[in-house]
Amino acid sequence: MTSTPPFPELLALIEARSAALRDAVAAAPDLTATVPGCPDWSLTDLVAHLGGVQRFWAAAVAAGDDKSPPARDQIGDQEPHGDLVDWSAASTELLLAALRDAGPDTPCWTWWADSGAPLTTGAVARHQVQEAAVHAYDAQETVGKAEPLPAAVAVDGVSEFLTVCLGSLGPWPHRPARVGFQAIEGPSWTLDLSPSGAKADPPTSGDPVTRIHATASELVLALYRRIPLTDIRIDGDRAVATDLITWSKTD
Repeated sequence: MTSTPPFPELLALIEARSAALRDAVAAAPDLTATVPGCPDWSLTDLVAHLGGVQRFWAAAVAAGDDKSPPARDQIGDQEPHGDLVDWSAASTELLLAALRDAGPDTPCWTWWADSGAPLTTGAVARHQVQEAAVHAYDAQETVGKAEPLPAAVAVDGVSEFLTVCLGSLGPWPHRPARVGFQAIEGPSWTLDLSPSGAKADPPTSGDPVTRIHATASELVLALYRRIPLTDIRIDGDRAVATDLITWSKTD
């Protein structure tokens, strides 16, 4: 288990990873190029997606309501217009400005209420780091310059994915299993999968049937299905790891 970076660092990471996406897009010779990690999207679609997401969460944060998502008129226009890179930068700044104004503890609607993770602006900032980081990787991969996720992003990203993304999926549809994740950088995590769902960092009560070893960046990218499981080391029951990645289906 790892600790979440402090709120100001989360905002800095959102800004940096969003800028990394824009740098890759600005260097791209063709904005219609297909994004390998999201094969139904072009680079233009990728930028539009992240910008639209950031504008949605800016409105959700500003609403200060953890009971329902923002209304359409609160969100405003989510479609790109004008220069694509400039529009993306403006989208990021809308999100960051809303988060700065709200601080980390303001109530906020999120889609992960079933996970037990906080319904706060701090939790939104934490997830938006991963949103920007994974899509920056997508943009870099599209232009042939993929880079590992920064350590500060990736280490917390494993924990965030196990807790928030998997914790929101409901019952595990396969035989109960315990999975261990070991980052080469040192941190490790344990995940229990059962009819009750996915539970990160459960009480110690047995060894994992599957252990997944990789850098923290590779673990995050595998969980988001950006790299195949064949690229990382898996000990024990590989079928559990395959079922886990198939079940997650998180973009």
